[in-house]
Amino acid sequence: MSLLAWIVLGLIAGFIGSKVVNNTGQGLVVDILLGIVGAVVGGFLFNQFGQPGVSGLNLYSLLVAVVGAVVVLWLYHALAGRRRVL
Repeated sequence: MSLLAWIVLGLIAGFIGSKVVNNTGQGLVVDILLGIVGAVVGGFLFNQFGQPGVSGLNLYSLLVAVVGAVVVLWLYHALAGRRRVL
């Protein structure tokens, strides 16, 4: 997949994942980054269960990326929620 396809997939997956996890987006750049990381994490998780990971810019890859983005966002919020403000 090209860099532009990863960015588009990451943006869509990050946006959908943000809506699923906390009903608000994190911002354009953070949504893209978390979506791309989510696509990688989702691909790894799906491969561990014997399913193909991200294969291109299609609905299956979007599903894989959204699942990964939800996992990444859940971990992000779990870790960020533990920080104390002094």
